[in-house]
Parts: sequence; structure tokens; C-alpha cells
Amino acid sequence: MTADLTARIREAAEARGVRIETAFPEPIVAEAGALSLAAPYIKEKGFRKPLIVADTNTVKVAGDRLLQDLAALGLEPELTLVKPDKLGDVIADEASIVQVLLDVQRVKADVIVAAGSGTLHDISRYAAYTAGIPFVSVPTAPSVDGFNSKGAPIVIRGEKITVQAIGPLAIFADLDVLRQAPPRMVAAGFGDMLGKYTSLFDWTFGRLTAGEPYSELVAAITERALADCAENAEAIGSRTEEGIRLLIRALIESGLAMLIFGQSHPASGAEHHLSHYWEMEFMRTGRRALLHGAKVGVACAEISGLYHSLAFEEAAGSAEAAEKLRLALERVPSADAIRGLLRKVGGPATIEELGVEPELLERSLAEAHRVRLNRHTLLRAYNEGKAARRS
Repeated sequence: MTADLTARIREAAEARGVRIETAFPEPIVAEAGALSLAAPYIKEKGFRKPLIVADTNTVKVAGDRLLQDLAALGLEPELTLVKPDKLGDVIADEASIVQVLLDVQRVKADVIVAAGSGTLHDISRYAAYTAGIPFVSVPTAPSVDGFNSKGAPIVIRGEKITVQAIGPLAIFADLDVLRQAPPRMVAAGFGDMLGKYTSLFDWTFGRLTAGEPYSELVAAITERALADCAENAEAIGSRTEEGIRLLIRALIESGLAMLIFGQSHPASGAEHHLSHYWEMEFMRTGRRALLHGAKVGVACAEISGLYHSLAFEEAAGSAEAAEKLRLALERVPSADAIRGLLRKVGGPATIEELGVEPELLERSLAEAHRVRLNRHTLLRAYNEGKAARRS
């Protein structure tokens, strides 16, 4: 799988005359039975005291198996079951990170193995980075594109921030395990990928209007991964082996694209800012968390609807930029089309189905651009333009 994935990326780079210097995880295995390869890899790399980071659900589908396989090879594995918050959600916050760090210190772990979905990976990557040890990725659901990311979205005192940490040494994504993931988590991974429609547009907007750094190669990799998902929505929704293989491959490719670029621009625009805004509001009001990708998918539809309704000639700054932006917006499906794709995989398609009230949507559309003020999205330009006209 590693050679196949990286070969596609390197071929795309060669076609554009770009040399890739980024070190990718090695290996990246996304196939049936991949879980059985994790323990031999960890032993081969010379680790003796791996710490498995899981929760009460993922320990059953991967954590226990990893403990058994590692012990059978003569290693000394330990387990951290990350505790949920008072609402029953496992979140990547101070408490979860410190829990893992204390166990790293207690057992003198030399590697962390993240056995879970996106939240457990964020906890593991930041804990590993802080402890100065590596981590290995064992996804249990194809729910996010951040398995191989270096960025860790974490919650500090109720505020969502993204900090740079480390990427995994290797990824072992077992299709047999991923196919057993709850349907809502598969739909969330699909929603996270659909968010690239608006994030890619916002990246183009930031490039043309604010001189943000841009990579044609990284954009092309992300666009291809997005197309693979959109064109195979029914297979993904049915959770066929091929559908799940395509989804996890696209999620990993999106993550590799971010690794190459060094930032999250290709995969995170205004739709992610809405998602983060909703997440912080739910925490502030004591409500249970929503799946990240489910929020992103619905937010993507809302942002698409807004963007297609706007005239952005003034924000573009020039007729040439405005023309390029119009062409870029043509590649963003309508809000209804995005909702139709979300329904094909069985995910929430509207704010009502997601559990976000109209008032919260309205407020987030007016304020969510402040979540990342270093990003020049069309949503930011639209809101700042309104504010300037009122003053």
C-alpha cells in the first residue's frame, strides 16, 4: 500500500516538475489483516515498552489484539484507556493528554500506539510529541483525514486550537476492522472529505486575494482524493471492502497532501471554522460532542450555499482574480448536491439532522471566521466587508 500511495503522489509531482522532500509514514498498510502487521513492525523497530492508547470501544476491536500480539513477541505492552468526560465523550483536552503522559512516565513507554479514530490520534500525537517519543497509527474507523497529520487539534480550557506535533511512524489500517466501524463514523469520514470542496475554494481565494502560500501539486492530490470519494459514495455508504478501501485511501492521501504542504489549507477552510465554532459552543453549553466529519459535511453544504449566493468582485481586488474565483466556484457543488452525497452514505445532511439550531448557524456564519484569523477565506472577507460598510 505504501508504494502504491506514494507512487501516485510522486508521479503527480514529477508531472509538475516538483521534487518531494517530505518523509512519509513507512509503511502505510490499508488492507484486510493489516492489524496483524503492527506488532512485528514495532518489535523490528526495536521498541520494548509500547503504550496502547484506546478507549472502551476501540480496545475491543484493536487494543486487546495489539496487547496480545505484542506480548507474544516478548515485548512489555501497557494500555491506557482514555477516560470520557462527564458527558461520556472522549475528547482531546488537557485531562486526556495528561492521563496519557502520566502513563508514559509510569511505564517508561518508548512508543505510543494510537488504536482508535481521530480524537485518540490527536491525544496520542501530542502526548508522544511532548514526551519525545514516536507513535504508530492503528485507525479503527475511517472517520477523519488526520491520521497522518502533524497537527493536533486539541481543546484547552474550552477553546479549540491546532498545535504542531508529530506524524506517525507507520499506519496500519485494517479493512476488516474499518468495515465494522459504526456507520455514522464511516459517514463522518466521507463528510470530512466532502469539506475539501469548500476548503479548496477558500485556499484559492486566499491565494488570489491575500497572497497565501499555494501548491498546485497539493491541490491536485486533494482534488483527486475528493473525486475518488464523491464518485464512489454508494459503495462507501454500503461499506463494501472496495468502498472502505477507497475512503481510507482518500483520507490518508489528503493527510499526505497536508504533510507535503506543511499546513492544513487544502483540507480546512470556512467549513472547518463552522465545525470548530459549533464544537466549542456545544462544550460551553454542556452538550454532547458531534462527530467532526459529520459537522464538516453539513457545514460544507451551508458554506457552499452562501458562497454561491455572493458577488465577490470587490473582495477579489481585480477582474482577473474575480474571473479565476468564478471558475473555482464552479467546481464547488451546490448545497443541495452536497446534501445529496451526504445522504448517500447515511450521514446527516442538514443542520436539523445534525442537531445545530438555526440561531447557532446564523451566529457561526457571522463569527466563525475568527476561529482562524490567519486564514483569508471568503467567509472572512464577506463578514469583514459587512463590518466595514456598517462603520
